[in-house]
Amino acid sequence: MTLPSPSIEYFLLSPMFIVFGVAIAGVLVEALLPRQVRYGTQVILALSGLTAAFVAVVVVARSVPASGQRALLGSVAIDRPALFLQGTVLLVSVLAVIFIAERNQHSALRTAEKSKVFAGLDSFTPQASSVPGSDTELEAERAGVAQTELFPLLTLSVGGMMVFPASNDLLTMFVALEVLSLPLYLMCGLARHRRLVSQEAALKYFLLGAFSSAFFLYGVALLYGATGTLTLSGVRDSLAAQSDTTMALVGVALLSVGLLFKVGAVPFHSWIPDVYQGAPTPITGFMAAATKVAAFGALLRVVYVTLPPLHSDWRPVLWGIAILTMSVGTITAVNQTDVKRMLAYSSVAHVGFILTGVIADNSAGLSGTMFYLVAYSFSTVGAFAIVGLIRRTDGAEDATLSHWAGLGQRSPIVGVMLSMFLLAFAGIPLTSGFISKFAVFKAAAQGGAVPLVVIGVIFSGVAAYFYVRVIVSMFFTEPTDDTPQVVAPGVLSKAAIAVCALVTVVLGIVPQPVLDLAEHAAQLLH
Repeated sequence: MTLPSPSIEYFLLSPMFIVFGVAIAGVLVEALLPRQVRYGTQVILALSGLTAAFVAVVVVARSVPASGQRALLGSVAIDRPALFLQGTVLLVSVLAVIFIAERNQHSALRTAEKSKVFAGLDSFTPQASSVPGSDTELEAERAGVAQTELFPLLTLSVGGMMVFPASNDLLTMFVALEVLSLPLYLMCGLARHRRLVSQEAALKYFLLGAFSSAFFLYGVALLYGATGTLTLSGVRDSLAAQSDTTMALVGVALLSVGLLFKVGAVPFHSWIPDVYQGAPTPITGFMAAATKVAAFGALLRVVYVTLPPLHSDWRPVLWGIAILTMSVGTITAVNQTDVKRMLAYSSVAHVGFILTGVIADNSAGLSGTMFYLVAYSFSTVGAFAIVGLIRRTDGAEDATLSHWAGLGQRSPIVGVMLSMFLLAFAGIPLTSGFISKFAVFKAAAQGGAVPLVVIGVIFSGVAAYFYVRVIVSMFFTEPTDDTPQVVAPGVLSKAAIAVCALVTVVLGIVPQPVLDLAEHAAQLLH
């Protein structure tokens, strides 16, 4: 028996190699450099590495033929949809690194009556391995220790997110799923304040994620047993030639559990509100944006490449999941009193809207879904970045909606920026959210899912209520003694928030270039 010699296409895989190389370099920095220089080194290394990887994605995209190419013995697909989603993940990750890097330890906020010094914007515990509230943790806080392991963890997760939507076989997809997930489990438990809530969120995410990964792997095993191959196109060809697809359908169902868990679709969404609320807010923003892009990329590849022979079987099920996701996310968000939990259930509702583009099962649905992911990612990162600025005097975040009365009157710029992101989530015209929903709903209608579009429009209208409620509280309610302060971020964080706001507005007014790019990429997935 002659085994094929491995062939590594370094140029095609260069964006992923750069990210993983930066992650390894970050681990070496933690091991070899003295503590006082780690922070600056890690920030520069992460930002430069992710930027270089994005440039590499652009260069590879210009050289890849229209049909795309395969790498690593066909296990990785380098085509326009994969590169489009990889570029989105990298841009979002650059913004996330900037927000995670915010480390000013205190901020003087002057009021008309007196001057106070408030705790700064460091969202992460100085000593992750210590017991919350212990002497060891307090000593680390007094010493000004900064948590720098976050940066190699984040870049490792980004590497997994880049491989996930480009996976061309199910085993590679599973490995990518684990690589992107494991660092997230750790980062969710590193909040500086409310440590026990943060650690509880991390444990829930880990346990539920482990179960979903087990379902995914069992589904892979059943599909391999039914078709004799792990490649996506090979599974498709084998299914098209079979008359009895019972085992394959069970495998697809189990495989879908892992993918739908990662995107946060109902009924696999129970981890989202607790994790979004308990995790450090910069990590929440990163998860809510980048993880969704990667997970939907993998879901799109499975649906459009592997499942065409089972079209009549999976589509009705996905209809039900989309309707359930929109309804549960929207209705539950109405009752939330914590802004982070409200945004968590809002993200669940958006998963339902994005699934309408997947259900369309046509080129317009694929391009509309990818455009939605770009627009939603920037708005989400910006919204959570602003939520992270709103603090009590002890430095802890204050996301209680009743405390936000008059916040927009005290800090008009912050209020206006957050309002812009919330209006984009609601799908108000002249924002990226309106174009996004219009694109996926139009594609779904063209694909014969008109009832689903009607349901989506109704829930979009209902969702506007809880977004507007936050705006009314900030601008049309008088401040109280409980109204928190806004801590001024650094220059880079201000620039990153401005970029998120600019993208939200530009994609609402001049969306055509990105729509054309998504449409061009969508024609090449096969």
